[in-house]
Amino acid sequence: MSLFRVNLTATNIRDQQRSTPPIQVLVDSGSELSWLPADALQAVGIAPVRKRTFQTATGQTVQRSVGYAILHAEGFETIDEVVFAEPGDVSLLGVRTLEGFGVMVDYIAHKFVATTTIVASTG
Repeated sequence: MSLFRVNLTATNIRDQQRSTPPIQVLVDSGSELSWLPADALQAVGIAPVRKRTFQTATGQTVQRSVGYAILHAEGFETIDEVVFAEPGDVSLLGVRTLEGFGVMVDYIAHKFVATTTIVASTG
């Protein structure tokens, strides 16, 4: 598997005229949530709503604020929780955002591939 980056924007769910500039993020299907710089989120009025505890790839436990945003990348959009990343944190696009986009990741071609959503039951 190879790593690649995309540009992600976050839009304030209460005022959709306010969006971050594109933020280059690492596509990381090993991360549950997407992480964006706290200052960029706060600049467009996206507010933290609670704190969560995370374990980093190095095994360190950290606590970060999370809030809600509309996320956009590569022509896809979803609403999701987003982590308020602190200086030194990596900006990431996590698996929940990928699932919300309805995409699979093609790590060879470095692109998103739209998928069909599976329905549990139709009747």
